[in-house]
Amino acid sequence: MSRIHKTAIVHKKVTIGKDVIIGPYCVLDSPDIILEDGVEIKSHVVIEGHVHIKKGTKIASYASIGVATTNLSFKGEVTFVVIGENCDIREYVSINSSCGEGTTVSIGNNCLLMPYSFVAHNCTVGDYVIMTNGATLAGRVKVGNYVILGGLCAIAQWLRIGDHVMVGGGAMVAQDIPPYTLCSGDRAEVSSLNIVGLKRRGFTPQLQRNLAKAFRLTYKSGLRWAEAKEQILETIPQSDQIDNWIEFCSTAKKGIAKYRKKSQGQGTEKSLLG
Repeated sequence: MSRIHKTAIVHKKVTIGKDVIIGPYCVLDSPDIILEDGVEIKSHVVIEGHVHIKKGTKIASYASIGVATTNLSFKGEVTFVVIGENCDIREYVSINSSCGEGTTVSIGNNCLLMPYSFVAHNCTVGDYVIMTNGATLAGRVKVGNYVILGGLCAIAQWLRIGDHVMVGGGAMVAQDIPPYTLCSGDRAEVSSLNIVGLKRRGFTPQLQRNLAKAFRLTYKSGLRWAEAKEQILETIPQSDQIDNWIEFCSTAKKGIAKYRKKSQGQGTEKSLLG
């Protein structure tokens, strides 16, 4: 049985699955909200608009989901927010509605959004993403899978953060961050591969070496990207991960983040390559 606190304001047409909990003083005053089985909403949460929250997700106190975007071009069109399964949305998180008729803000499965993190209009967040306290996504940002965004970092509009990236705390990101890397600073620069993250995710030593070679050709060879890409295609065995690297770097509309020459991670790829 689902449990709805007597002080909560819940529209009579909200779709509520099994074992849903809605805590005190929550406001879900829209007929277009869907709460799947096992969703738990703590006290004082506000959910508006067309919002679909999938099974097992938990939303902590004072979070704001689906509230109208602050984009000044928004004219009240119908937009959507979709939050995946088994997410943990903590206190004071804000996930805005999208902007543009029929568009969606989406959060993947098994994500952790820590207090005060913010997701703006038209953003897409992958699976197993961690947004640390105060991490901020501007409009139309795309975040890959297994990404960690450090506390108080900010991602500018239209940018992409590749799979398995770790963004350092306080980083100001103004260009795309290629997959499998570490970045930090203002403006954020790439320092090395995210070796610890790749090992945790089960990347084989050979695949780590292949990615290290792609990284060095891209960032340390002195070649233009077109030349580096040709070398990667000619000298590194094909894999989904190498294909992902090539596709990502080839489609960066604002360019990929620069390489930080002096960092503790500078020798990581060299050691992998022997």
